[in-house]
Amino acid sequence: MTDVSILAIDLAKHSFQVCATTAEGVIVFNRKYTRGKLSELLANHPQCLVAMEACATSHYWGREAQGHGHDVRLIPPIYVKPFVKRSKNDANDAAAIAVAVRQPDMRFVAVKSPDQQAQAMLFRTHQTFTRQRSQLLITLRGHLAEHGIIVAKGNAALIAYEKVLEAEPDLVPDLVLEAARLYFHQIAQLNNSIAAFERQMKDTAKRNDTARRLQTMPGIGPINAAAFLAFAPPMESFKRGRDFAAWLGLVPRQHSTGGKTRLGRVSKMGQSDMRRLLITGATVCLRWAVAKGIDPQSWLGRLLARKPAKMVAVAMANKMARALWAMMTKGQDYSGSLVQYAKM
Repeated sequence: MTDVSILAIDLAKHSFQVCATTAEGVIVFNRKYTRGKLSELLANHPQCLVAMEACATSHYWGREAQGHGHDVRLIPPIYVKPFVKRSKNDANDAAAIAVAVRQPDMRFVAVKSPDQQAQAMLFRTHQTFTRQRSQLLITLRGHLAEHGIIVAKGNAALIAYEKVLEAEPDLVPDLVLEAARLYFHQIAQLNNSIAAFERQMKDTAKRNDTARRLQTMPGIGPINAAAFLAFAPPMESFKRGRDFAAWLGLVPRQHSTGGKTRLGRVSKMGQSDMRRLLITGATVCLRWAVAKGIDPQSWLGRLLARKPAKMVAVAMANKMARALWAMMTKGQDYSGSLVQYAKM
């Protein structure tokens, strides 16, 4: 195996396909390994280039390989797909990874640290519990409506209605009351869990200098900062702010040909969590500016005059992404202001 310079690994839970090639791309072997055997291979094999798709468990195996001195390259799966020959199977997938990693213009994903993955789990668990709470609230509201009970808008009004049901149990059948109690109990538990996660994210944002700097920008709060810490790669990996905005999926999709530039809809091809939070923050900033009164001659005023508010919010999120890149690469706090758009 001394001629092997690339180990391309198609990851799975229990069975792993490893395609070993020379530097020129000649396949030395392409065989399956169990988890234990793969660990032995990484530990005993001479240092080489280890390539994997950036998918589930790839960061764990990336750290394992780095611990044994290997050079690890994680490739986005969408960039591997064009190199798969004919039928899709583990052997062909591993061979495709071996071909993709040798491309001179290939883009790679940085291996995340355990702390980054912990931050990602914290953020995504918070998002999961928030969705579950919304589902329970919407479902309970619908069930009560079927029995003629229309609760006022807002989550607080529905949660407060528990006292009404307990004070007047004859409003609904006993089975409905028992089911409603279970709903309220689950909602209360989720509220406690969500609040605990938010406290953790706020504490992290206070201790972390990067998170503190991020929050100097309007529209960026502890949750946005937590998402940035968990999912954003090093800003030095982007040449300019537009590249970071493109990574988030906040730039138009191109349909250019023959020297003619044709821009379509926003691509939405990047990191969805950060993109959604940036657009949400931009929407809040836009509402503030509209409430204050926007200068019609400003960039925002001119854009609002000809585009819908949601599209303007996406454009603001694009500007915010570029500003975030500049803040991180220069190590500076946000120095702009929304006041420039408002009539003060």
